[in-house]
Amino acid sequence: MEPYILSFLAGLLAGVIYSIIRVRSPAPPIVALVGLLGMVIGVQLIPFGRQILMSLSS
Repeated sequence: MEPYILSFLAGLLAGVIYSIIRVRSPAPPIVALVGLLGMVIGVQLIPFGRQILMSLSS
């Protein structure tokens, strides 16, 4: 979990710096980021579901 927190904080710091120097962020629009979040969750659903089924059948 620590790499995720560090990554988030680094992105937050970059966003603050961009705001201070008034540079437009090269990051994609929020719609694209929400789509990426959906993809990440979707990729994790199958292994998570298998894990739950295995624990229920044991």
